[in-house]
Amino acid sequence: MGSAYVVGTFDTKGAELRYVAGLIARGHSVVTVDLSTTGEVSDADVSAAAVAAHHPDGPDAVFTGDRGSAVTAMALAFERFLTARDVDGIIGLGGSGGTALITPGMRVLPVGVPKVMVSTVASGDVSSYVDATDIAMFPSVTDVAGLNRISRRVLANAAHALLGAVTCPVPATEDKPAVALSMFGVTTPCVTEVARQLSAGYDPLVFHATGTGGRAMEKLVDDGLVRAVLDITTTEVCDLIAGGVMSAGEQRLDAIARTGVPYVGSCGALDMVNFGALDTVPPQYRDRNLYVHNPQVTLMRTSVGECRRIAEFIAAKLNACSGPVRFLLPIGGVSMLDAPGQPFYDPEADAVLFDVVESRVRQTADRRVERVPHNVNDPEFAAALVAAFREVAGSGEKTGQEAR
Repeated sequence: MGSAYVVGTFDTKGAELRYVAGLIARGHSVVTVDLSTTGEVSDADVSAAAVAAHHPDGPDAVFTGDRGSAVTAMALAFERFLTARDVDGIIGLGGSGGTALITPGMRVLPVGVPKVMVSTVASGDVSSYVDATDIAMFPSVTDVAGLNRISRRVLANAAHALLGAVTCPVPATEDKPAVALSMFGVTTPCVTEVARQLSAGYDPLVFHATGTGGRAMEKLVDDGLVRAVLDITTTEVCDLIAGGVMSAGEQRLDAIARTGVPYVGSCGALDMVNFGALDTVPPQYRDRNLYVHNPQVTLMRTSVGECRRIAEFIAAKLNACSGPVRFLLPIGGVSMLDAPGQPFYDPEADAVLFDVVESRVRQTADRRVERVPHNVNDPEFAAALVAAFREVAGSGEKTGQEAR
C-alpha cells in the first residue's frame, strides 16, 4: 500500500499542511513533502533539498535565489520525484505560485489517482492547472495564510475528500478492455451506434472533442489505459488550423503515434471551426458561412484551403504511427450539418479533404485509408468503423459478442 502525499511550501504554509496531514493520518498513512525554494529546513518527511535533488541539473538549479526560476525548477524536480513514488493520493495547498508549482507534478500521475488542490485561484479559469487530468480544485475562500474558522473548515473538507477517495475502494465491475472514442454533437449518432455494438466486449470511453477531450483521451493512451482508439471525431484539428477555441494543440495524435495503439480514425466534424458567441468571431471570418449552434457557440464552415491544411496535418500524423491504422473517409459528409440541404454541405471542400488525406498518407498493409460511400452518421458508416476496428484490435476483440 502506498501513502497519501501532502505537499506544499512548508516555509510559509507549514501550519496548514500539518493540519491537513493530521486529519488524513487518522485513516491512512501520510507522507509530507516540502517544496519550499528558500532553502529553509522544515519538519516535513521529505525535505525540499531531497525533492530538488531530482532536478536534472541538481539542487543548485532550484535554489537560485530568484523566486520565478526557482519555482519553475522545483516544479520540474517535483514531477521527477513523484514518478518514482507509490502515491495512493495527493493533496496540495497554495496560492497562485504554489498551484503552479504543485499541479504539474499532479498531472504526471495516472488518471484515477486522487488529486486535490486547495488554491486561491480555484474559482477562476483553472484549465492551465488541470489540463486533461482529474485534479479536483478546491477554492480556499480565504488566502492559504494561517488557520482560522474558515480555512479550518475548507481544509478539513478537502482533507476528508482525499481520505475518502484513498480509503473507499471503487466497486468492482466486469473487467473489459477499454476503448476510447471521440465525439461531437454532430457525430453523436455514429459514435453512439459504434459504442453500442462494442459494449458487450469492451468498455467504451467517450471523449467530447472540445480540445480538453482530445488531450484527455491521449493521456489515457499514454498511460496505457485503453486497448484501442476509435477517433471518429478529429474536429479539434480544424480549430488548431483556423484559430478556433477548441484546439487540442499541435500534439493531437502524437500519443497514437508514440504508443502504437491500434487506431481507427475518421473525419468527423472536420467541416467546422468553433468560436464563442457570434460577436466573438474574429473580424476576418465575419463574412464566412457561420452557424449559430447556441448563444455561446458559433460554428464556421471550413474552406477548401483549410480542408487542405487539415488533411495535410492528419496525414503527417498518421504517417508517424507505428501501430495498425485505418482512416475512413465518409464520402456522404462529415457531420450532421454536412449533408444535402444542410448549411455546411460543401462537396468541393470535402473532396479536397478526402483527396489530400488519401494522397498524403503513405499506405501499407497495416496503414490504410478507405472511402465509404455514406455520411458519417449513416448506420452503414458505423458498421464500416466497427469492421475496421476488428481488423486492428487484435486478440482483445470478442468476435460476435457485440450488443445486438
